[in-house]
Amino acid sequence: MTRIAVVDNQKLKDMQLKKHIQHMCPVNRMGKECITIGENDGLIIDENLCTGCGICPKLAPDAIRIINLPEELKQEPIHRYGQNLFALYSMPTPMFGSIVGILGVNGIGKSTAIKILARMLKPNLGNWEKGGSFEALIKRFRGNEAQGFFEKIEKGQIKVSYKPQHVELIPKSTSGKVSELLKKVDEKGKMGDYTKILEIERILDNDIKNISGGELQRVAIAAAVLKDANLNVLDEPTTFLDIKQRVRLGKFIKGISSEENSSLIVEHDLIIFDYLTDYAHIMYGKEDTYGVVSGVKPTRNAINVYLSGYLKEENVRFRDKPVKFEARVPLKGENKQELISWKSVGKKLGNFSLSAKEGSIKRGDVIGILGENGIGKTSFVKILAGVLEKDSGEISENVKVSYKPQYLEASDELVAAVLKDALDKYPNQIINPLNIEPLLLKKLNELSGGELQRVAIALCLSKDADLYLLDEPSAYLDIEQRLIISRLIRDFAENKNASALIVDHDLLFIDYISHKLMVFTGQPGKEGIVRGPFTMEDGMNLFLRELGITLRRDELSKMPRVNKEDSFKDREQKENGKLYYS
Repeated sequence: MTRIAVVDNQKLKDMQLKKHIQHMCPVNRMGKECITIGENDGLIIDENLCTGCGICPKLAPDAIRIINLPEELKQEPIHRYGQNLFALYSMPTPMFGSIVGILGVNGIGKSTAIKILARMLKPNLGNWEKGGSFEALIKRFRGNEAQGFFEKIEKGQIKVSYKPQHVELIPKSTSGKVSELLKKVDEKGKMGDYTKILEIERILDNDIKNISGGELQRVAIAAAVLKDANLNVLDEPTTFLDIKQRVRLGKFIKGISSEENSSLIVEHDLIIFDYLTDYAHIMYGKEDTYGVVSGVKPTRNAINVYLSGYLKEENVRFRDKPVKFEARVPLKGENKQELISWKSVGKKLGNFSLSAKEGSIKRGDVIGILGENGIGKTSFVKILAGVLEKDSGEISENVKVSYKPQYLEASDELVAAVLKDALDKYPNQIINPLNIEPLLLKKLNELSGGELQRVAIALCLSKDADLYLLDEPSAYLDIEQRLIISRLIRDFAENKNASALIVDHDLLFIDYISHKLMVFTGQPGKEGIVRGPFTMEDGMNLFLRELGITLRRDELSKMPRVNKEDSFKDREQKENGKLYYS
């Protein structure tokens, strides 16, 4: 059996523990060196000698993973970062005339695969000491359809443009005005057209270091697609963007596609992924250990397979339970107790004004909040949370509120100290579903964006409150984590007979978690109008009318899907005024 061992020596610092692990290894006790300590005091496991006994992962569960690979993975990996480090098996293949997506959790190798395609990483085929080359990749796929594609990349017949995942790092390595940056890369002469479509014209004279995350994302996308390339590789292009911007971006990317070029997309917003891509690969494996790329499928099929958790062709089950969407039934108990209400609330913030005429939240409600960036969603949530004072109007008092802000602060506190109450009170309801245990001995400032998000959600839910306010809880999380968290928040609120307000830009997340909707309309940066709460159908109809799209339910999975613009279904739903099926 093929076996892979991964050791995180950053977590495994106790030399006594390392020696104890060595001593306990059955192979070592037989006189062979399966587990050794290297020159830099790092623990090394010989995968050829390892029997998979399971002793060392039990002794250091956060630092050591021993995985039995599927039988078909007998070849060396496409790329491995070093001895006992992450390994990538197989590669996605772009298709000319189509947009291809990659579905998978964080830490499964999506960014590694597309960096290889973008020639930013040389594949070493498991020989990390010798180094890698693209020629080796071509040999690996000899006789395969992918061989010709990789040969064209090697010969320069296919030019690749790459938009990185972490756009927030760009200002650290780039300086100057936005216009100067885009002029340097504008090989198509389309800068004026693209900046207008992406709505970044007004920031062209701004320094790259002084623009917001959403603006930086759109500048990075513009820089990528302005290059004279026939393969655009876009890693998580909707991060920091609101729903309207995401839909507009989807139309833009589809609009610049042609028979002569291709796009490869990594994206965690499943509705936008479905809307944007024609075909998709599923990536499975074990986070931070190894990743495998499945064969390509039409996007609808790929999403349904992903939700089912079972790849029939590979005979691989990568999730214990399928994800199921259910047709909504009318809410029970509309005579429920009122928890909080507001009337004629107003707030002035510089040139921006926010107004909320009248509304209320009932006990047990989980309410999604939809609206563009800069339209007052966060401000309204802060007013309800008591973090921001209103200028006028009435809000009922005496409601205990727990608030998770949009932007998370990291300190040098240990996660275990921050989440002490959650560990004591809610190990099964919060800690285990959010997979917090591996993070407990880390400091907050050592966490990734997704890890910090999960800790912040756990902290918010662990507080004794009647109303939980969560601002963008899906940010930095992968598809799997978003679905888990939506179930967790909904079930937690129901079990406590508490209420929750959820601000988010992922339509699928909002659809999956919410009983009702609030919609913010107006003009970003100038005026925000709070409307609702509505039923899901009324709220979605109001919001989708502004977006100009319609949603249907997939016949198999019941997941909401965007209708193709001007298709029969799109026209029919618009004519009936039923833009969304609950």
